[in-house]
Amino acid sequence: MISAERISTPRTTLNVLSVPGTTGEPVLFIHGNVSSSTFWRPTMAALAESPDAGGLRPLAVDLRGFGDSDPAPVDATRGPRDYSDDVLALLDVIGPAHLIGWSMGGGVVLQALRDRPEAVRSATLVNPVSPYGFGGTTGPDGVLTHPDGAGSGGGTASPDFVAALRAGDRSADSPLSPRSVLRTAYVVPGADLGEDEDAYVESMLSTRLGEDHYPGDSVAATAWPGVAPGKRGVLNTMAPTYFRIDDLHTIDPKPPILWIRGAEDVIVSDTSLFDLAHLGAIGAVPDWDGTPAQPMVTQTRAVLDRYGNYREVAIPGSGHSPHVEKPAEFRAALVAHLCEA
Repeated sequence: MISAERISTPRTTLNVLSVPGTTGEPVLFIHGNVSSSTFWRPTMAALAESPDAGGLRPLAVDLRGFGDSDPAPVDATRGPRDYSDDVLALLDVIGPAHLIGWSMGGGVVLQALRDRPEAVRSATLVNPVSPYGFGGTTGPDGVLTHPDGAGSGGGTASPDFVAALRAGDRSADSPLSPRSVLRTAYVVPGADLGEDEDAYVESMLSTRLGEDHYPGDSVAATAWPGVAPGKRGVLNTMAPTYFRIDDLHTIDPKPPILWIRGAEDVIVSDTSLFDLAHLGAIGAVPDWDGTPAQPMVTQTRAVLDRYGNYREVAIPGSGHSPHVEKPAEFRAALVAHLCEA
C-alpha cells in the first residue's frame, strides 16, 4: 500500500507518496514532464519489498503544477530551479536523500545536485533531459544553434497534444492523444502497460495547463523554426538559454551518479522525434534550414565523463521509461547503485 500526504515548505505545498512502515535513508523519486508521481508507484512498492534494499525509505513527489501538488507558477528564466528549489526545500524537511529523476526530473536532479551537492546522497538519472536543455543546441558541448534559443521552449509543443490534454481525452483515437503518446513515445510501441495504463493516462491529464505551466509561453524568432523560448512555464525551463549545466565536475562533494536509460528512447536521443531540428532534417517539419539536431545522449555523456563518478546502464528493448517497460532490469541496477552509495 502506498499513502499520500501534502508537505508544506516555505516555498509551496507538495504531494508526496510514501510506503507505510518503511524507514531509513530517503529515496526520492522525481517524475518527468506531463506525468506525476503515479509513474513511480510500482517501483516504490517493489523497492519497499526488496530484501536487498533494507534501510531505504521510498518517496515520490509531484512537482508544482503536476499531480496533487499546488499549482504555483513557473518562472522559466531560472531554468528548472523552481522545481529543484522545491525539492531542496522538501529535503530540508525529510533530510538528505538519494534522488532519482526521470526525463525532465533528471534535469531537476542535476540542478539540485549542482546547487547543493551535500544534500544528495546519490543521484540516478533516468533518460534525463540533456544538461544543455531540450532543443536549440548542437555538439557535445551544447553550443547554441541560435543566440535566442530558437527551436526550443514553449512554442515547440504540439498544439494538438495540448488540446487533447485540455479536453481530457482518454481515448486512443488520435495519434496525439495522451494514451497514444504514452503507448508510442513514453514506451516502445507494443510494451505491456497492463492494469496501470489507465492510471498513467490520468497522471498525464493531471498536468496543469497554461502559460505559467505546460507548455509555457513563447516568442517569435526570425530563425527557423520561427519560435524561441518565452519566460514562463514548463518547456521554457528546459530552454538552453536558461538551463545549462556544464560545470557539474566542479562540485564538492561528488555523490555517485547512475545514468540509466532505455536504449530505444525516441524522446531523449541524438535523433529525437521531439527535437524540431531532427524532425526538419527528416522532412517532418517544413522549410528546414539545415539547423543541426541536438545530440542529447552524447551531451549527457560528455558532462558525466568530466564529472567522473558515474556509471551508465543502457537497457535494450526499452524506450523512454525503463522503470515501466523493463522493471526487473531497472530495479536491479537501481538497488545495486543505492546499496553501494
